[in-house]
Amino acid sequence: MHPKNISVFFPAYNDAGTIPTMIIRALQTLPEVSDDYEVIVINDGSTDDTGRVLDEMSRLYPHLRVIHHSQPSGYGGVLRAGFAAAQKEWIFYTDGDAQYDSRELALLARAAGDGVDMAQGYKIKRHDPFHRIVIGWLYQYFVKFVFNLSIRDVDCDFRLMRRSIFDRVKLESTTGTITFEMVKKIQDAGYHIVEVPIHHWYRQYGLSQFFNFPRVFRTLVALIGWWWRLVVLREHTKTRNMP
Repeated sequence: MHPKNISVFFPAYNDAGTIPTMIIRALQTLPEVSDDYEVIVINDGSTDDTGRVLDEMSRLYPHLRVIHHSQPSGYGGVLRAGFAAAQKEWIFYTDGDAQYDSRELALLARAAGDGVDMAQGYKIKRHDPFHRIVIGWLYQYFVKFVFNLSIRDVDCDFRLMRRSIFDRVKLESTTGTITFEMVKKIQDAGYHIVEVPIHHWYRQYGLSQFFNFPRVFRTLVALIGWWWRLVVLREHTKTRNMP
């Protein structure tokens, strides 16, 4: 495999108990797949010890760059900030809660050969409480149907993407709706996506920021607006085709 230069990005919100493991595993894995790499963590207004843990780790690991937000910017906001901060040719991101193993970025790197623009993970088996599995299943298949998405696991935030994608694909979401906004725009722009099976683990620390009913409800309301813009009006394709 031709070495890639990779920016690894972790959004972190109250992830003091898991983010060190994510960082260390990424730093152990990156030399196997890249000659040039960086790890970026955005502490998105955490109220636990996440900020202090990250500052200490940045003193120990020169490849680690930490960005602090004084207030939470929302999942979409922090992802957009991370993508903008990345400096390498490829961007890998996943969440800082350790429900995915950052060492498996090597699987995505091996799949991201010539002609591939994004390597997308999909969960072999979801390890979550039963109600989260049901809500996640309903949400995922509803979103796939409504937005006509071809990938099998829309809400698997374990992705390796060419940075150049974002020269054409402009993201706007500040909430969890960024997941399907991003995938829809990348798919409709004609980028080549490959899918890779990965493992998913039970949450060991902290609480989910998405899986509560008020937030799911707000996401579904926002989904209607995005459906109108991305499916009915197809604004993103018109913008892309403008001279």
